[in-house]
Amino acid sequence: MIFTIEEINNSTDLLPGISLGYKMYDTCGSIARSVRVALALANGNEVVSAESETSCTRPSQVQAIMGDTSSSPCMAVATVIGPFNIPLISHFATCACLSDKTKYPSFLRTIPSDYYQSRALAQLVKHFGWTWVGAIRSNNDYGNNGMATFTESAQQLGIYPPNKIQNIIDIIKVSTSRVIVAFLPFPDMDILMYKLSQHNLTGYQWVGSEGWIFDSQIAEMDQNHILDGAIGLSIPKAHVSGMREFILDVKPVFGNDIIIEFWETLFSCKFNQSNSSAEKKRECTGHEDLSELQPSFIDMSLMSIFNNVYKGVYAVAHALHNILGFNKTCNYKVQLDPFMILQHIKNISFKTKEGDEVYFNENGDPPAKYEIINWQPGKNGIAEFVTVGLYDASLPADKQLSLQNKSLIWTHNSRQVPVSVCSEKCPPGTRKVLQKGKPVCCYDCIRCAEGEISNITDSITCLKCLPEFWPNERRDACVKKEAEFLSYEEMMGALLTAASLFGTCMTAVVAFIFFRYRKTPIVRANNSELSFLLLFSLTLCFLCSLTFIGRPSEWSCMLRHTAFGITFVLCISCVLGKTMVVLMAFRASLPGSNVMKWFGPTQQKLSVLVFTLIQVIICILWLTISPPFPFQNFKVTKDKIILECALGSTLGFWAVLGYIGVLATFCFILAFLARKLPDNFNEAKFITFSMLIFCAVWITFIPAYVSSPGKFSVAVEIFAILASSFGLLICIFIPKCYIILLRPEKNSKKNMMGKGATKTC
Repeated sequence: MIFTIEEINNSTDLLPGISLGYKMYDTCGSIARSVRVALALANGNEVVSAESETSCTRPSQVQAIMGDTSSSPCMAVATVIGPFNIPLISHFATCACLSDKTKYPSFLRTIPSDYYQSRALAQLVKHFGWTWVGAIRSNNDYGNNGMATFTESAQQLGIYPPNKIQNIIDIIKVSTSRVIVAFLPFPDMDILMYKLSQHNLTGYQWVGSEGWIFDSQIAEMDQNHILDGAIGLSIPKAHVSGMREFILDVKPVFGNDIIIEFWETLFSCKFNQSNSSAEKKRECTGHEDLSELQPSFIDMSLMSIFNNVYKGVYAVAHALHNILGFNKTCNYKVQLDPFMILQHIKNISFKTKEGDEVYFNENGDPPAKYEIINWQPGKNGIAEFVTVGLYDASLPADKQLSLQNKSLIWTHNSRQVPVSVCSEKCPPGTRKVLQKGKPVCCYDCIRCAEGEISNITDSITCLKCLPEFWPNERRDACVKKEAEFLSYEEMMGALLTAASLFGTCMTAVVAFIFFRYRKTPIVRANNSELSFLLLFSLTLCFLCSLTFIGRPSEWSCMLRHTAFGITFVLCISCVLGKTMVVLMAFRASLPGSNVMKWFGPTQQKLSVLVFTLIQVIICILWLTISPPFPFQNFKVTKDKIILECALGSTLGFWAVLGYIGVLATFCFILAFLARKLPDNFNEAKFITFSMLIFCAVWITFIPAYVSSPGKFSVAVEIFAILASSFGLLICIFIPKCYIILLRPEKNSKKNMMGKGATKTC
């Protein structure tokens, strides 16, 4: 401050012909002493009695107060002098509470408010992905208000510091956090570091406020490397030309206790020692050379703070310059008033000789800019302060924090960014579930439920896949379900196809044999026309089973059930016709009977046509009202789509099956009644066995069909078709083929007309 005042007094541009004076007090960090000094300075503002000859206000002792260094004394002083409107300009009090102009109307400062520093620290912590951090504060206005603002900002960014810290060391030992934010001034950090060294608590990543992060004495005292790799915010480096030379040129002036004490401390000497002094020191001459001192004094490490004092003094000088009218009228007779000076300081805007812009916002705060400092290994094992980034609150939110392309050093001299989270990130395929009674950054990762996925990290919910999709193994993506249907490529489909084709070929062979021996008695005796029609219908029955195999389509769904229903009715109608022929033939052999006249070949063909036509009408009605259609079944299995044919109208389906069952039952009853008629070759016996097999197959089909899932229900239906078709083919035609091919002597009219009991099939 002395340097700045002398520079202004020697200036011909600023306040020419006016000399600034000053009073300097050492408050010793005491709030009470700070208030007493402030009251002493404000004491000159008393109003002269109105009864005097001149009514005026006595000039103030001071036009502005520079200081104090700490936030708590500044709050006390600002409260006291606020009603007098005396400007109080601090160079190092950063508490955001001092920006409240309703409480501290005359307070200004040249160092940014902790409002910005706290948010900058929170953004810095968030930038490196630290969501679980320890927080240490000093128990004063600087630490309390700064940490409160940091905590609020951190929680908004998803960072949560443990609270209610009672025993710092014990909490650090048991805490899972590996990053500690220390909002402390230098003296408190010094004490804490000493305690940490005693307990050998190394390996923590420290994040510091400007109160200690750029302090060279802290770095020199950190012999146990507790703070290695620390990162934090610092007031930007500054340079005030002439300052170093001024300090080196300082000489002790008697009457200035501060300079005398300063000199005696630096050179370990004493001015005017008394003979009774217990500890004798060498006599100070006043001509000691400051340039011979240790570099810690002359390296100007506190130049940033010096610069804040420099700007504060110049702000007052510029305000006085404007008030006194040096720019226009040079009015030396202006009555100075603290309120007038305060208003001019608030509206001041100028640049220092170094090019720094100085102004105050509506809260009396300067622009908020910080350098990001990283403690990196230096010479002699003492950390060096390396600038690795910048924070500028005047920029947009996403550009305020910028890190330069420099390698950061972390704790233990590692180049790997330390990890400090309460819970690791939940990978895709899981969701976060908060741990009861803990902050939101403490959670468990729960695997998504069946049928659900999460495809982002730290998802709080799982999304349900669409019905045609299913989660993959990791449950981080929905994949299309595999379509399942009875296909020709799989083993079961191939076997059923082979059985169908074998039955078709077998039927064709039987038809060829019957056609080849169509004039033989055994073929002619069994109604060859109905036999060939039955063989044709059996061929269609075998082939219709193929329509049930393959991917269901609209046409295949309608064809498979209607083709099956019509061909089987045609088949059963033929068998029924043959059974009735046997019965009528026996009745015709009785004396006086002419029944065959009423059931001749024409009537037989007509009956087959009528029975089949009824089924055709049922199928047409079914297809018209509510036909079968392809359907994707998602309910049978969770991870597959069952492609099947929905019945449409279940009444139509069971009407088709019911009509077949009625004909088969009627045919079985007639064949059973005719099984013991006295013929050597009674076809009714074979029809009885074939109908018995047919009915047994379809009676067991119903429960098997209903209980079989997916494609197996289709396989059951195909098996029932093939089994009943093979039953009809084998029981009705194989015995005849046996006689035709292997026992030709029985294939005679005499044998066919013979009477007697025959063995069963």
